[in-house]
Amino acid sequence: MTVTSVLFAGVGGQGIILGSIALAKCAYLEGLMVKESELHGMAQRGGSVTSHVRFGEEVYSPLIPRGKADYLVAMEELEGLRHVAYLKKNASIILNQRKMPPSTVTQNAAAYPEDVKSQLESMGFHVIALNALEIAKTLGNLKVENIILLGALSLHLPFAVSTWERVIRESVPAKTIDINLAAFMKGRKITAEKE
Repeated sequence: MTVTSVLFAGVGGQGIILGSIALAKCAYLEGLMVKESELHGMAQRGGSVTSHVRFGEEVYSPLIPRGKADYLVAMEELEGLRHVAYLKKNASIILNQRKMPPSTVTQNAAAYPEDVKSQLESMGFHVIALNALEIAKTLGNLKVENIILLGALSLHLPFAVSTWERVIRESVPAKTIDINLAAFMKGRKITAEKE
């Protein structure tokens, strides 16, 4: 098996680290070598946060070189655009259709890009777009956006659903296990219907 590289990108508070750690645990439980690395920008102030996860039979570096990521999980649209340089040609993007404008936009120093999904597709990427916040609202818990997107990603990776479920059970607070498992399955279901 070659090395698979997944980049998570978003802003502080979106659960990026939990998502990347869950993926790393899945790969480990499935018997693969895993490397994971996080970069917290001004995360406490809604700044950019990225996490790199790489897994395979032999992985030497936790950082994904530019042009080598197989998947990008973009928790926010602008962060999706910001990180395309890391993607391989024809890579897949799990895009959360959510806008969280940075201060340069809110202070009118820059404009938020229009139709991010179309821009990404025009670059040759396969884009799976979900409005995870709206899906989370239907489930009754706004904090499961990241798990919904993890469910979408899981359809593209070789790990058993039972492994994902085990990792989710072990990674979230006990009182939120059921809602997180429901969010994961909802992300899988909606993504399967789109493809």
